[in-house]
Amino acid sequence: METPGQFPYTRGIKAEPSVWTMGQYGGFGTPQETNQRFKTLLEQGLTGFSVALDLPTQLGLDSDHPRALGEVGRVGVAIDSLRDIEILMNEIPLEKINQVRTTANSIGYIWAAMFIALAEIRGVNPNNFGMFIQNDVLKEYIARGTQIFPAEAGLKLSVDVIEYVSAHVPKWVPLAMSGYHIRESGSTAAQEIAFTFANAQEYLDAAIARGVSVDQVAPTLFTFLSSHIEILQEVAKFRAARRVWAQLIREKYQAKDPRSEQLRIFAFTAGSSLTYQQPMNNVTRTAAEMVAAALGGIQTMHVSAYDEALGVPTQDAATLALRTQQVIAFETDLLKVADPLGGSPYIEGLTTQLCDEIWGLLKEIENRGGALSCVNSGWFSKELSERAYRFQQSIENGERILVGVNKFETDEEEKFVPFAINPDSERAQVSALQSLRSSRDALNVENSLKKLHEDAKANLNVMPATIEAIKAYATVGEIVSVLSSVYGTWKP
Repeated sequence: METPGQFPYTRGIKAEPSVWTMGQYGGFGTPQETNQRFKTLLEQGLTGFSVALDLPTQLGLDSDHPRALGEVGRVGVAIDSLRDIEILMNEIPLEKINQVRTTANSIGYIWAAMFIALAEIRGVNPNNFGMFIQNDVLKEYIARGTQIFPAEAGLKLSVDVIEYVSAHVPKWVPLAMSGYHIRESGSTAAQEIAFTFANAQEYLDAAIARGVSVDQVAPTLFTFLSSHIEILQEVAKFRAARRVWAQLIREKYQAKDPRSEQLRIFAFTAGSSLTYQQPMNNVTRTAAEMVAAALGGIQTMHVSAYDEALGVPTQDAATLALRTQQVIAFETDLLKVADPLGGSPYIEGLTTQLCDEIWGLLKEIENRGGALSCVNSGWFSKELSERAYRFQQSIENGERILVGVNKFETDEEEKFVPFAINPDSERAQVSALQSLRSSRDALNVENSLKKLHEDAKANLNVMPATIEAIKAYATVGEIVSVLSSVYGTWKP
């Protein structure tokens, strides 16, 4: 059995254990409101945070778009322009943050452009702080649903970010290969990894075709995985993911840099395991899930708040989720040794079994023409739907026990007050957006959007033009509208 820090990195990418980057996923209402929440978390020891974006922003809609009505600031913060990013990050020192993460996938290129522009305004080298851009649009088509353009165009824009960031901001993470949402949609542990790595190959192949070497890209990548409630299976899954990735990168891509083979993992406790019945039970669930991730040797972690099944977390719940990480990291002995469960016959056997399942699924995807073909044919979605249906059946027939849901229920109504979104937030955001439009240099905006249209039409990398449009205070909706006129929109 290999030692930690050695190929194929089953037992970890480092020889010695280290404390993971602790982050929390948050955002709601207006940029001003979310800014206050982030400042509070930073004061309490947060070393990185994930910005939750509202659905209109994720779908490339401005806050005053008719389809945005009632959703502005609801499940995340509303971001319409660079002005909102300036407010969101006000008095937050970029260079002191390990990671700023986001769910931006279909608008990953806009998110990257916004922080490049913000760094320029502040006179900060963007390489001096950490940006973690999810930017995995392919999983949107199969598991999450915020896709905007046809899959080929979505892939192209994601690779634009990878190409640009690799050349200009090499410290940033330009892609987080996301299995989390695949698992949340009902996949098995093996499907979570296989579908994610199949998507990753599409990005790598497209970037390499543009002349970007695998050793330019792969060392910067993260994978974003669920940490589910089955502790031993999840530990084996993280180990199997590292082994399969290392072998894939070495054998298919002939990487020369050992860092290309070392899979860095951002684990996020499973939102789908949370229940709105007896919500305090979720404290125990998330603690178990984060222990699984810690035993599995991850690099970054988020613990869900116990009240997330009811809505945006309250401040107290978000703080408790952070404290859960801190207690496990600093009060237990889980970080005394890398891969604490390594050598266990059960864990070793389950790791090998999952590796075999993952390789089998990757071969099937390859035989079906690759991930993009599986997106367009609907095969991915069909597989996830069938698995999710069987999972739900197992709950309803009692085969799978959910405490407080299908066993150990109580008739008492729990006294719990979920976080309430300020009803005036949407009105304030729309008003701020309209004020921005009336005060900015309209000709500058028009010229920058015209250049963006020309570059998209010429099939160029749109990042430079997007950065200029962002600096002119063009809005998310305006940029997406220009690109939609070139690429079209997604039709299932």
